[in-house]
Amino acid sequence: MAFVFLTGANGFIGRMLSAELIRRGHKVRGLVRRGKESEIAAGSEVVTGDPLVAATYRQHVPGADTFVHLVGVSKPNPFKADQFRRIDLASAKAAIANASEATVRHFVFVSVAQPAPVMQAYIDVRREVEQAIRAAGFNATILRPWYVLGPGRRWPIVLQPFYWLLGALPATREGATRLGLLHDDDMVQTMADAIDRPPSGVRILDVPRIRLRRLE
Repeated sequence: MAFVFLTGANGFIGRMLSAELIRRGHKVRGLVRRGKESEIAAGSEVVTGDPLVAATYRQHVPGADTFVHLVGVSKPNPFKADQFRRIDLASAKAAIANASEATVRHFVFVSVAQPAPVMQAYIDVRREVEQAIRAAGFNATILRPWYVLGPGRRWPIVLQPFYWLLGALPATREGATRLGLLHDDDMVQTMADAIDRPPSGVRILDVPRIRLRRLE
């Protein structure tokens, strides 16, 4: 059994992942902002704090085997570049600092597929976080999805015929594969498998590997 500390525990991926980890027998401690305690998965241990301020939850991280960081701007778009730095980057730096101080052995981060023709500010921030994770010296699993389908996030299904066409053409096949759509269960099961089998070094999981739930 692993002890997993998870930020963004009340998000749609955070709730699903927490529930799956608990089902697998792991202990989950989830960080949420005050007033959001009821939104996390049943069976999780609740910690209230500000994910942007490391000191508000630092004392709750020691003892964790894996730290999963899921905080970020909801529904990212090119007009939220400032928010990416104020929220995504700041929360990741706080998470890395706390996990490093607590000597957590495995750090899990949801980055983004790259390169891509759009969302450059978002990609830049996620790439900066990836570099900070490497610099901290963690054994880490970094997932690089593009768009994850889930509750309230189903509209890209209408693009599936377009993805099929791009995937059929040699000139666009690689990009269509790298920026393909994923289902929330693909993400959750792959992340849970990664926690069950932590890497030695940094492991990058792109869209094809997440879809196939293949860690190596």
